[in-house]
Amino acid sequence: MSNAPLMPKATAVWLVENTSLTFEQIANFCKLHPLEVKGIADGEVAAGIKGNDPITSGQLTREEIAAAERDENRQLQLAVSKVRLPEPARRRGARYTPLSRRQDRPNAILWLVRNHPELKDAQIMRLAGTTKTTLQAIRNRTHWNSAALSPVDPVSLGLCSQMDLDFEVNRAAKDRPVVEEDHGQTLVPAEVTTRSPHEERSTEAEVFGNAPAKRPEREADIDVDSVFAKLKDLKVKE
Repeated sequence: MSNAPLMPKATAVWLVENTSLTFEQIANFCKLHPLEVKGIADGEVAAGIKGNDPITSGQLTREEIAAAERDENRQLQLAVSKVRLPEPARRRGARYTPLSRRQDRPNAILWLVRNHPELKDAQIMRLAGTTKTTLQAIRNRTHWNSAALSPVDPVSLGLCSQMDLDFEVNRAAKDRPVVEEDHGQTLVPAEVTTRSPHEERSTEAEVFGNAPAKRPEREADIDVDSVFAKLKDLKVKE
């Protein structure tokens, strides 16, 4: 039996909105990446997904959440269910979509393409019950109704379950390379900050290659008295 909640992403949405748990605590409990949980908090991930209360579903207790909020190093523990649910049988091939829902498939495909670019074509086809021709037309914006399409969560449309969506996303995430987070500009070394302004300007000029040409050495001071004496001698000769 898996240690993850039944609807990990929907549960993460609820925990982000209703608790003060850290991103790491929520990610560890829902088996997600901390950056994905941060994206949920920023509104960039799981747009349109309704939060699932893990307390009412018996997966967490209020005492467990309160204890984890007091100690950020504590990890949430999944409550032991008293009812043993059988593993759902997964179908192979395309999912059958009722006639009343088929008109919503392009909107669901557009939502999957925009919000989960890591999904492969075969995965999107299984979730939305569509064909490769329709999928490629929506990707390339050559669909006959592209101007009127609007992305809608396939779970809310009833095209697939949240468990199926999370399963495909988690399987696609295993093949996705880990992106290192950009921590921004680092601190300047102490030898640079303690350098005098004249040395700093000269160093920057040497680094960027725009150092000004060196000025010639200052000429020796001119003897004014000798100059005026020569002028007087010229006047006397005249």
